[in-house]
Amino acid sequence: MSAPDPRKQKSSRAAVDRLFEDAANVWVIHYSCESFYDRTDGRSPRITSIAVRRLDSGQTVSFSAHQVAELDGIDLAGITEHYDTLELKMLDAFFEHIGGHRGMKYLHWNMRDINYGFAAIEYRYRVLGGKPSFIISDENKFDLARLLIDIYGVGYTGHPRLTTILDKNKIQPRDFLNGASEAEAFELGSGPIN
Repeated sequence: MSAPDPRKQKSSRAAVDRLFEDAANVWVIHYSCESFYDRTDGRSPRITSIAVRRLDSGQTVSFSAHQVAELDGIDLAGITEHYDTLELKMLDAFFEHIGGHRGMKYLHWNMRDINYGFAAIEYRYRVLGGKPSFIISDENKFDLARLLIDIYGVGYTGHPRLTTILDKNKIQPRDFLNGASEAEAFELGSGPIN
């Protein structure tokens, strides 16, 4: 196991401390999507759900295509036929929400590129015809996966890191699905974050 860089370690510890000191202005964010590995048609993966949770209070706001379908009176069997419309409405609500909470910080796990991350959500929204009225600045995005590597070193735990951290700390997460299981849940028609 390689030792962490002392400068990065100090900086990342300070960043985590600042996030928890300002917990009222921090949202923890996660989203689920179709598999981005099994795309054979070149299309961007559909986003199935997004959840944001306030770090201080634990209050959670969820956005999902299944919720939109229920509000629109579309039964489970009709979701596939209307998915693009449902996904667009879900993303409309998400972007309206973050636009109403400008200046917040977002703590995430590996949401850092066009394949899986904020850029992927923004891109998918544009593909569906949406126009983001607000984009979260990079300065307000904090990747916990990277922070932990900076603090403890690259070999601090095995892969997949989030799962091994849960196991090592004997944490029994409620309704936890890894990325592959989330994609499978989409294929089976049962979104992971509802």
